[in-house]
Amino acid sequence: SVTHSTAATSQRLYTEHTMKAPRIFIALLIAASVGLAAPLVLSAQFTGPEPVITYNTALLHPVDGAKVTIIFFEDLQCPYCADANPVVLHAAEKFGVPVRRVDFPLPKHAWAFPAAVDARWFDAKTPSLGLAFRIAIMGSQKLIHTPDDVQAFAAKFALDHEIVFPAATAVDPDGALTKLVKDDVAFGHSVGIVHTPTIWIVSTKSAGTPLIEEVNDTLVAQRIAAALKESAQ
Repeated sequence: SVTHSTAATSQRLYTEHTMKAPRIFIALLIAASVGLAAPLVLSAQFTGPEPVITYNTALLHPVDGAKVTIIFFEDLQCPYCADANPVVLHAAEKFGVPVRRVDFPLPKHAWAFPAAVDARWFDAKTPSLGLAFRIAIMGSQKLIHTPDDVQAFAAKFALDHEIVFPAATAVDPDGALTKLVKDDVAFGHSVGIVHTPTIWIVSTKSAGTPLIEEVNDTLVAQRIAAALKESAQ
């Protein structure tokens, strides 16, 4: 996983990539405009009855030195993660809490895993550069369709930041970056993660309950405020 602090860089990146209206509300507006009589069942990644998920919250803790942490299980190809990302950045900056990002690329997404590996390459340069890459690629999802597109995007991003991105075969020559992503996925499975985004606001006292797929400023702010109050008691 990758932890990002609430440095000024995060606020600048958030400002540059202003929050889009979540697609879920757009779906509601469309449904209302065509006069659908039946209620709209909203599920980002599957249909049918919601599975019962038991989470292993004992694995979820604030990062070292923090009383509260946002833990963000993300898939860089997931459009709902792209919607949630600026919400998370804004909340982290507002409340001064760190964000722990856990890569959880879903198997159904063709380029999510190589994008996560590339993000780790940029993380290794500087955490702020890694964060900038994650923001940029999530904001460009509609332009990316294949792993080759990811490599081209990463090369252009590196060039824009005056560094040289290696050829695809040289990004992770010893497999260390791939292992980091796989370790994150294994951690997510151990927790019980199924969907992305899944976001936990954890304190030194408890892990609370997750925000899954549908994420907005109000919910995140409420959870963080409650966690900060709880941790201070």
